[in-house]
Amino acid sequence: MNPQSTPASRICPTCGSKIGENATRCQVCGRNLALTDTKSANRPIQGSRLPEIRLSLPLAIGIIVLLLALGAGVIYSILSGTGRVTQPTITPTVTLTATATVTPLPSETPTPLPTFTPLPPVEYIVKSNDTCLSIAYAYGLTTSSSIISLNKLPPDCSMLSIGQKLLIPQPTPTASPLPTSTMSEADSTEQACEKASYTVGENDTISGIANAYRVSMDSIKIFNGLTSDTVYQGQVLSIPLCERLPTAGPTPTPTAPPPYGSTNLLLPADGTSFTIQNETVTLQWASIGELRPNESYLVTVVDVTDGANRKLVDYSTDTKYIVPVTFRPAGNTPHVLRWSITVVRQTGTTRDGNPIWQPAGASSYERVFTWWGGAPEATPAPVQ
Repeated sequence: MNPQSTPASRICPTCGSKIGENATRCQVCGRNLALTDTKSANRPIQGSRLPEIRLSLPLAIGIIVLLLALGAGVIYSILSGTGRVTQPTITPTVTLTATATVTPLPSETPTPLPTFTPLPPVEYIVKSNDTCLSIAYAYGLTTSSSIISLNKLPPDCSMLSIGQKLLIPQPTPTASPLPTSTMSEADSTEQACEKASYTVGENDTISGIANAYRVSMDSIKIFNGLTSDTVYQGQVLSIPLCERLPTAGPTPTPTAPPPYGSTNLLLPADGTSFTIQNETVTLQWASIGELRPNESYLVTVVDVTDGANRKLVDYSTDTKYIVPVTFRPAGNTPHVLRWSITVVRQTGTTRDGNPIWQPAGASSYERVFTWWGGAPEATPAPVQ
């Protein structure tokens, strides 16, 4: 049998029976093969494709996040093993505190102090033995410069004459503090202190008054507002008896204090001339400080012109000395007088009761002044 003459056949897709190639219906199951052929002819030829997995969007996002977390954990583990992981530093958060605003209090208006109008000068008539310095002391002035400048006098004030009118400036009053309701400690002490009134007499000194009342010189000066050791006749002093010094008992021999320096001479200026109009000459020097009770100033005046070499020696606890008129040279010839000051200290007394003085410092530089008791003689004219 020739195989090429065998009619072509096909298989029924339903029952699997072999049927003819052009058969339109299966003889076994009765399926219509014409519809099957039409669908097979219209179906496109498709190649083979890979299997597909379809996921919803939330599930896909969750898987991605899970993979990222796993990857980060793996990387962190690897870096931790190599020591490259740096622990983060915690930086504290600074909490700002609001700054308080200080409102300044209103400033107090100071109470205006009273103003004083300068007092007019007082007229004074020059009397016998008056000097500018003594007049200044009498009116409460510490120096005579204001009197000299106001009256246009020479610097040494050597041209005063009896009956001459001088203008004396009055001291400017010091403003007193306003009264307070509570007394200060100093005022309370002063009020509770027992005081005695003393009027300064002739030749009185503040050291002598202090010794008489057994009160220190500083206490008298403080209670009376004095700025120097000078007092004048007629001045009323208040003596603080509450500050009396204790009665001296047996004490050891005191050690001698160090010597003083030389005293500075003030007036009259070196070479000043005095005439018959000047009945006295006032010597003045600077204080070396507070003298001790047994110390004094030694005043030495020597008449250089006099052949007998007249000499005046006296002692003073004040810083001035008035040369008496009895020492004024007689005659019409000017005499040159040399004077100096030395601090001395009393070391004992003689049998007659006179003090024994020893120098307590260097002597001052010497100054000279001229003085005569009459008008200078006229020089006779030459005979022609």
